[in-house]
Amino acid sequence: VFNLKVFIAILVIACPCALGLATPTAIMVGTGRGAELGILVKGGEALETAHKIQMVVFDKTGTLTKGSPEVTDWLLYNNFDKNTTLTLAASAEFGSEHPLGESIVNAAAEAGLELKKIDHFEAIPGRGIVAEIDGHQVLIGNLKLLEDHKVNGDLAKENFSAIASQGKTPMYLALDGELAALIGAADMLKETSQKAIEKLHAMGIKTAMITGDHKATAEAIARMVGIDQVMAEVLPGDKAEAVKSLQKQGLCVAMVGDGINDAPALVQADVGIAIGSGTDVAMESADIVLMKNDLQDVVKAISLSRKTIQNIKQNLFWAFFYNIVGIPVAAGVLYLFGGPLLNPVYAAAAMSLSSVSVVTNALRLRTLKI
Repeated sequence: VFNLKVFIAILVIACPCALGLATPTAIMVGTGRGAELGILVKGGEALETAHKIQMVVFDKTGTLTKGSPEVTDWLLYNNFDKNTTLTLAASAEFGSEHPLGESIVNAAAEAGLELKKIDHFEAIPGRGIVAEIDGHQVLIGNLKLLEDHKVNGDLAKENFSAIASQGKTPMYLALDGELAALIGAADMLKETSQKAIEKLHAMGIKTAMITGDHKATAEAIARMVGIDQVMAEVLPGDKAEAVKSLQKQGLCVAMVGDGINDAPALVQADVGIAIGSGTDVAMESADIVLMKNDLQDVVKAISLSRKTIQNIKQNLFWAFFYNIVGIPVAAGVLYLFGGPLLNPVYAAAAMSLSSVSVVTNALRLRTLKI
């Protein structure tokens, strides 16, 4: 009877309910708290991985910036006039899904110009667009596009550097094989971008920006917000490779983006974070979706992960500590020294209490202030 009593007490008190509850309860509560904060975490794995993040990579357009650039400069060359160049450029960009193209169309609308019908259109990734309008060949893009079509852009070289150094995006416009204009467009930074970068740095996390923009433009914007590393002139299809190159350096990388061309990079990253105002493809590809258009939620997501992992460690510690202390007591260590023998009924109560303590600790995450 004595042996049976001791055996039952040990069996009951050693029941690993607390250990089994330690992780899933904290993950469940942490995910729920994230949803309340507008941070949609798609699975426990993403929440567990986010606390390891060492580098956050941001897409530029629509993520760090508002994604609604405006034309600020229209410099003319080779005796072309503004109305002609603006009309042809806007006609070529009409219907474009790219924010820079929309800025040109909006500029033409503000000037009250009537657009022309496009006879041919081709978008060249990483270069720009080529169009045929009223027998005119229209090129809008970067220097590589001009070089591909044997157009000399030397006249705009100094102006290009000046515009880019201001954080604006310069675009060449060529008509019928001649440089016609240099267009400058400015995309305003989101009010929260700089604050988010500062908070990430305070957490010991490095930051990078990835963009297809000219290096000078990208570096100017990076300086404004305090970004550590710039990856400029990256083709849309190469963003995932850029993320992979950081991972090869041993870094745990998070990618923050909003566009279709960010999707491969979001999948490649250890944690993909999509802006809720972005495309459906980006949100589908990401592990975490920020329902508000606020980059400070990136900081909150990482903080939530860190607090959740800390909570899990606390739960596991108390579950192990309880077993380390409880099992010897149930085995009769106190009895050997003249103390009481643990009754199986009290052992069951103690086991239940351990589970309750773990769940109660996990529920503290519901009131977490981030």
